[in-house]
Amino acid sequence: MIRMEQVSKRLGGRVVLDGVELKIEPGETFFIVGTSGAGKSVMLKHMIRLLTPDSGRVWIGEDCISEARGWRLEQIRARFGVLFQSGALLAWLSAGDNVGLPLRQRTNDSDADIDRLAAAKLALVGLADAFDKLPAELSGGMRKRVGLARAIITQPEIVLYDEPTSGLDPVTARTIDALIDSLRQSLGITSVVVTHDLHSALAIGTRIAMLDGGQIVAVGTPAEFVRSTNAKVQQFLEAQFITKHGNWEKAVAT
Repeated sequence: MIRMEQVSKRLGGRVVLDGVELKIEPGETFFIVGTSGAGKSVMLKHMIRLLTPDSGRVWIGEDCISEARGWRLEQIRARFGVLFQSGALLAWLSAGDNVGLPLRQRTNDSDADIDRLAAAKLALVGLADAFDKLPAELSGGMRKRVGLARAIITQPEIVLYDEPTSGLDPVTARTIDALIDSLRQSLGITSVVVTHDLHSALAIGTRIAMLDGGQIVAVGTPAEFVRSTNAKVQQFLEAQFITKHGNWEKAVAT
């Protein structure tokens, strides 16, 4: 589904990505973790071509998005939905109008059809009663869910999540996790999640990759990741009170 081949990128004279190799399979919920400034969001931006690699290629299926131009690039981008860290809702539009905005920009569907679809997506994320509410009337977790409804209204194959649980309390964060997982199961969406939240990654991730020094230093299933012998991985785990001998598996099972 998504392949990065020897992708390198410098920003401000600093090497952010250094020959990154990565393959994400269809239907995965793939987590990218790492410390602040490691380049996680930069990787995400390469996948949808908000950034172009200095060298290497990025593939979406059989399409090389890193070399696509014009109409072809827009076609490939249409396969994506994106949930931004802040939710990125327009403050002067209701939740329903925020969700319907991509359809108003990309299609000639009637207002009634768009409103119907927006209402259905809001219901899917548990916000059936929020259609007419402004973002200022919603909690942080609710705004994230509105952003998620907007990300999936175009029925994308892939959804990119940039720190979806950032700034949320643990209970709300786990609600977002459950929504991401349910979308994978019900809609077959391939999800790529950038996060610091290892508890999310261990709970719903099919695989986890850690980025450090511009390179992927470890990748594997949650069980493989926790038992990695890489020192950077173990330091990252221990900082969140997760160890090889902890009870994280018990928490995931429930």
